[in-house]
Amino acid sequence: MTTFSEQPGRGLLGLVFVLPVTALLAAGVGGPVRTLQVLGPPITFALPIVAMIAFWWADWPGTLVRGGWTGVSDTALVAAGGVVLALLGRDTVPLAAGIFTLMLQLTLVGEGWPLRGRGRHWPGVAALASCWVVGLGLYLGLVATGVVSGEDYAAWFAVLGAWQMIFFVGMRGRPFARIRRRAVRLATAHGVVVACAGATFWVPPPVAGSAIASVLVVAMLFEVRPAVGVSLLVALLTAALSTLVPLVARGAAVPERLAGAWTTHATMNALSLAVILHVAVWRRWPVSAP
Repeated sequence: MTTFSEQPGRGLLGLVFVLPVTALLAAGVGGPVRTLQVLGPPITFALPIVAMIAFWWADWPGTLVRGGWTGVSDTALVAAGGVVLALLGRDTVPLAAGIFTLMLQLTLVGEGWPLRGRGRHWPGVAALASCWVVGLGLYLGLVATGVVSGEDYAAWFAVLGAWQMIFFVGMRGRPFARIRRRAVRLATAHGVVVACAGATFWVPPPVAGSAIASVLVVAMLFEVRPAVGVSLLVALLTAALSTLVPLVARGAAVPERLAGAWTTHATMNALSLAVILHVAVWRRWPVSAP
């Protein structure tokens, strides 16, 4: 007999946390447009910090406290860091999107090499700093010089993020995990993910954002396996989100010129961040008591 300590019960209970947080992050500051303007930049700049805490620091420094305070302390650190970095980055969302995607490329696709395993906390800081350096260099070299528009720059990284999620969250690193030699495995993984993003760069950011959120909901929140089941559910949920969220934007009187940006924010920022916070930072508290 399945209980709510198992799936899909844990995932359903997790929605009690995820959905209100998503609504707050998507439209909780005076409506969708105002929320996009106020929360969009700091949330995007906070995402690399979330990745560092969840995937490099194993929830430190939240692990220094007990119970639900772990999630509270880590979330406070994420929020403060996002605001500070947004100010430093002058609220430049394409810059932040690139840095976050580079952080995922290093963390998930690159398995944290060559930094992971060389200490407890400093490798995460080094990973974040190196992604900032590379991301800032790419932004200044491509966007600030006018070679690429900020919209196209952010759109390509959104598509790259979708493929990172598909391969390394949805498919648990397959098929690359079957390659034994690390050098060959990492080179193949980096090459395939970037090539897939290049071949699908035409996918609109709202669809890419919906795909990212769908992978996290299906594979992280509900822990669906095997890969075939994940792929089918992700495809269905992506289609649903990329269709329904723009309707919500229209119903909320979001201007047409901002509808795509808000849809991307609601899925890639709000919903995705809510899932990561609940599962990877809050450790599903209070659904699953330690």
